[in-house]
Amino acid sequence: MALIWLDGELRDADSARVSVFDHGLTVGDGVFETIKTEEGRPFALTRHLDRLAVSAAGLGLPAPDLDDVRRACAAVVKALPLPLGRLRVTYTGGVGPLGSDRGQAPPTLVVAHVEGARLPESTAVVTVPWTRNERGALTGLKTTSYAENVIALARARKSAASEALFGNTAGHLCEGTGSNVFVVIDGELHTPPLSSGCLAGVTRALVVEWSGAKETELPLGALREADEIFLTSTARDVQAVRRVDDRELPGAPGPVTAEALRVFRERSAADIDP
Repeated sequence: MALIWLDGELRDADSARVSVFDHGLTVGDGVFETIKTEEGRPFALTRHLDRLAVSAAGLGLPAPDLDDVRRACAAVVKALPLPLGRLRVTYTGGVGPLGSDRGQAPPTLVVAHVEGARLPESTAVVTVPWTRNERGALTGLKTTSYAENVIALARARKSAASEALFGNTAGHLCEGTGSNVFVVIDGELHTPPLSSGCLAGVTRALVVEWSGAKETELPLGALREADEIFLTSTARDVQAVRRVDDRELPGAPGPVTAEALRVFRERSAADIDP
């Protein structure tokens, strides 16, 4: 049985309960990270925890004790060793009033470990009519306020797609509900810059570093012209896109995508915490 780390100790799933007054539940006042594990080892844990701290600071939450978070991650992975797993670290404002004001309670920390799954080498995506606000208060933060993504992903599922892609308020390509997007144009690899409003994805950053992608402001229409498109995320690593809306990309993954995936697999296998 999986054991859940909740506020300083391991509990079984039936007894791991968060208060109904927790601000992460009532108003989405929380941040989180999802971390891949392979053979009991978390991948890129330092980068993920650094981003957790950045997100918490952006919300105005007390700084998480990252040593405590590491201990919690190690405890739940040890309690449920898996060949391929996903760690979910959730850090919220704790018990608070039924409104936007925070209370005086300490933050809540929950860490869970569940089985992961290998995804297919290519997928379909759709674009959605809603936009990311590149100047919003939550821009660039990985928060538990995820309803916008839930709605967009449900729309994608209705079109037999696994991801929905957003533009921003300026009409530029931004990101997916839980992924970053890369495009190949005239043989060059591009991804939207952080100024577009996209999340600073851990896998995104590694692909930029390892494959030399350019951070480029792109119109949303670039998806109609790109020779290749791929997504990056903790769950996907590097995943080719074979269809965008009604546009098919035959032969996906193309050569640039295949090389990015090869390099990612090689480099990540050589260093579990790059």
